[in-house]
Amino acid sequence: MNFPFFSHAAKPVIRERSEHCISRSDIDPDALKVLYRLSREGYIAYLVGGGVRDLLLGRKPKDFDVGTNATPHEIKRIFRNCFLIGRRFRLAHILFGRNIIETSTFRRRPDPTPVPSEYGMCQMDDNTFGTPEEDANRRDFTVNGLFYDIKTFAVIDYVGGLKDLEKRVLRSIGDPAVRFCEDPVRMMRAVKFASRLEFTIERVTLKAIKKYHSEILKASIPRLYEELTRLFSFRSAERAFRMMWSLGLLSDLLPELSEDISRNGGERADIWKYLRALDNDPESESASNAVRIACLYQSKWMREVGDSGRRSRFSGRTQAVLREVVLQMKMPRTALQSAVCVLESGYRFQEPPDSSRVYKFMGSAFFAEALMFRRVVAVADGADTSVLKEWERAYAEFRDRHNQGGEKPGAGDGFEPWRESGQDDENPRPRRNRRRRYGRHRSRRRDGSESAADNAAQQGG
Repeated sequence: MNFPFFSHAAKPVIRERSEHCISRSDIDPDALKVLYRLSREGYIAYLVGGGVRDLLLGRKPKDFDVGTNATPHEIKRIFRNCFLIGRRFRLAHILFGRNIIETSTFRRRPDPTPVPSEYGMCQMDDNTFGTPEEDANRRDFTVNGLFYDIKTFAVIDYVGGLKDLEKRVLRSIGDPAVRFCEDPVRMMRAVKFASRLEFTIERVTLKAIKKYHSEILKASIPRLYEELTRLFSFRSAERAFRMMWSLGLLSDLLPELSEDISRNGGERADIWKYLRALDNDPESESASNAVRIACLYQSKWMREVGDSGRRSRFSGRTQAVLREVVLQMKMPRTALQSAVCVLESGYRFQEPPDSSRVYKFMGSAFFAEALMFRRVVAVADGADTSVLKEWERAYAEFRDRHNQGGEKPGAGDGFEPWRESGQDDENPRPRRNRRRRYGRHRSRRRDGSESAADNAAQQGG
């Protein structure tokens, strides 16, 4: 089967303003400023990518990206608040306070080279500028290749994305075997979009993922970890990881976890109920990566470690459970430490918060994460949540008390983060005397007199 990447003879499908639902009131005002400014300067300016897709689906886009025929240096000349980033290809970040509008120049797909790069791709030269049609054809999936023209307010489709959007189908642009060789992370992106949008992956694209899923190991580890954490977003973790497991991608990235799922129920494994509870939690979107990884490994941790007893009994066993995500995905140390504390925090929530020492626990860096994780686990297991609700009320009062007057969390009420457990308030730890240091060429004796070398130097000077 032939998969032409460019079909210059084909005319784009254009939907005029009356034929689609995109309104300028739904577009970020800062993105509109960029689009209008580029248009006034005589350049083509389109809203591109996932922003157009989400607006057509009636969803609120997370980001608004702009495509233009202006080069990166021309964009920087137009916008004083612009910074150029990127080594593989140059992107313009236009800053409006904390809001960033990513603006890129239209590019065409270069000829692929057979030598894989450090980015897990078969190509490196991606700075070949092109036309809007060529830029649409170099994107990953048809539903991400749609443009919104700020001049005519029309939606422009060069790749058949509008038809796939109506059918709710995720289709690769071009031959999926070649596209996944160019960038293996596209297979994870296919899972992410299909689960997030509740789309069906097109048959040829799905077959290519099943055949070439092991190519994912050629991608760079930082990109893999980033895409792995993105699978939890938009309350789609259960669907995403079910798909990752069934397509074989999870066995490549986290083989021990994949084997544990297959050995303990497969489609009915306990892991799915924890991910489902995480998706349904009201604070799911703000969950940290530590909470997400803890939910991913909760069922495996329960079988290998257990949740009874004090923390001292764990003695590094939790780190052993999370070992593969550290070795395979290079999970950051701070996230690992938080995930360990979160998984081992169960015994702390077995009793109501009626002890004076709970303030120290509430003031710890991982308490909010542990509280959320215990709520997710309790809902997934169908356990009684009355004690957890007492902890939530106590923590709300704790935060309100310390937010008044600008006090730091944990200040007062007997909480001092440097204090050892069991040390009372009446006998605080004494401060250490700081050693006074002097310069290399001017030293003083303990009695305050200057050294003979200093006196000789002064007299000679």
